[in-house]
Amino acid sequence: MSRPDLQIILRRAALMLRNVAGVPLDPATADALNSIAAEMKIGRSDLIQIVLREWLEANAYLLVRQLDEDSETDGSA
Repeated sequence: MSRPDLQIILRRAALMLRNVAGVPLDPATADALNSIAAEMKIGRSDLIQIVLREWLEANAYLLVRQLDEDSETDGSA
């Protein structure tokens, strides 16, 4: 599969995932996502978007976002 074809497929998948509340998950996965989302004080759909984006970046399906020196970041290293 060519890279442009893969990008089209991933964009379509991202559009479908905008409504992640309708994605059926096994109970253990749903519980884990809900616990992590509560711990991070974000919604489950936001967490799923973060996880998916980071997975796509880590596997070179998406370009890694660049942070400039003046950007603020949350968390710790």
